[in-house]
Amino acid sequence: MMAQHLNRTHALANLPSEYPHALLAQIQTQVKSSGRKIVVLDDDPTGTQTVHDIPVLTEWSFASLRAEFANDLPCFYILTNSRSLPPNQAQALNVEIGRNVLAASRETGRDFSIISRSDSTLRGHFPGEVQALAQTLEQEFDGWLIVPFFLEGGRFTINDVHYVAEGDTLVPASETEFARDAVFGYRSSNLRAWIAEKTQGRVSADQVASVSLDDIRSGGPERVTERLLALTDGRVCIVNAVTMRDLEVFVLGLLAAEARGKRFLYRTAASFVQTRIGQTARALLTADDLALPSSGGALIIVGSYVPKTTRQLAALPASPAIERVEVDVTALLDIDRRAREIERVVESAACALGQNRDVVIYTSRQLVTGASAAQNLEIGQQVSASLVAMVRALSIRPRYVLAKGGITSSDIATRGLDVKRAMVRGQILPGVPVWQLEAGRYPGLTYIVFPGNVGGEHALVEIVSKLKKENSWNASE
Repeated sequence: MMAQHLNRTHALANLPSEYPHALLAQIQTQVKSSGRKIVVLDDDPTGTQTVHDIPVLTEWSFASLRAEFANDLPCFYILTNSRSLPPNQAQALNVEIGRNVLAASRETGRDFSIISRSDSTLRGHFPGEVQALAQTLEQEFDGWLIVPFFLEGGRFTINDVHYVAEGDTLVPASETEFARDAVFGYRSSNLRAWIAEKTQGRVSADQVASVSLDDIRSGGPERVTERLLALTDGRVCIVNAVTMRDLEVFVLGLLAAEARGKRFLYRTAASFVQTRIGQTARALLTADDLALPSSGGALIIVGSYVPKTTRQLAALPASPAIERVEVDVTALLDIDRRAREIERVVESAACALGQNRDVVIYTSRQLVTGASAAQNLEIGQQVSASLVAMVRALSIRPRYVLAKGGITSSDIATRGLDVKRAMVRGQILPGVPVWQLEAGRYPGLTYIVFPGNVGGEHALVEIVSKLKKENSWNASE
């Protein structure tokens, strides 16, 4: 049976009443007493969009992981960027990281849990990445927990169906633009059917367990613990949630199950990480928080092709303080034209930055696709590599850098700016994380990771306006 569109206000109002007690303080106590390190493997850098004061690594050497296990922080992220890779490479990468994590844990004597963080709209290498971890970590897992709820992005799971909020309408995920992704498309909104689809029937829909909203809201943490204690032999389990309180109830029940010896692998969106480590939300960052330079131009790189990004780009007003430079993607895909196109873009951007103007470098909006998912990944890699080459060719330090799109922001950070470690400062808008780079080409640089599928139509305008220099430009121009 196909899931129906729902009126968001009506649907949420007709759910069981939310669990009445705040539980975050109890979670914090249990997280601290357990001493367990949470390791988040993030398949693109946007997963840091709910946390603050947490490190993110872009490499995973044993020495780096050992240092993270040895510090007192509850969590760290490893940016894998695996969503940009073919399935076999993504799985091999998870095997390599899993081995190094296991070695660092043994060296330091500190236990850990791994979260495989992926897209809240269900795009990514599932089940391959989780299977690779399960086979590498040398322990038996009682269950795989699937938690795609993401509050800031309006992603809700109700009665095992995953929805994407569009205004006051809850649209089944399979009917959204995300389900038509050229690489990670899918047909099912019901997560039981989605798991069967993604596992090609190896896990049937009726084999999938579920923690329902009734379990969470009526039964509380004790009922969640009961449901999780019943999982064995790596059974896949869906978690329903529509509020952060739902996640609190689930996590407290989860911690009780883990304290009784149960082991789980997590495949989740970003909201789960915040609750699992017991972190409270922080107010949105301001320009004063970031202490940006008083002069210089910002560098904004837009590579995401999702329609939401295109609308956000179109809303950015024309202004003398902003130089728009469109990149001809067809030229980047032509070996005879690529170098000249990169040179042209760099010359325009360097001129504007030299005049203390902001620069927006954006790919042409006509999506170029191949005949297969593998060809589409290859096209994306070529475009991203070209954007990296443009950033590397610029010799002027920007006032800040904003990268739009998951793969784009990962490649710009790791290959364009040579980032090895950064600290997540918080969020500039809901779901839009800000990093402070610790080393690389521009130590201390403010780097804004703007997911392609997050924010309203004026979100890019809001960020640029919030961080503008005095007397630079006005959003009403």
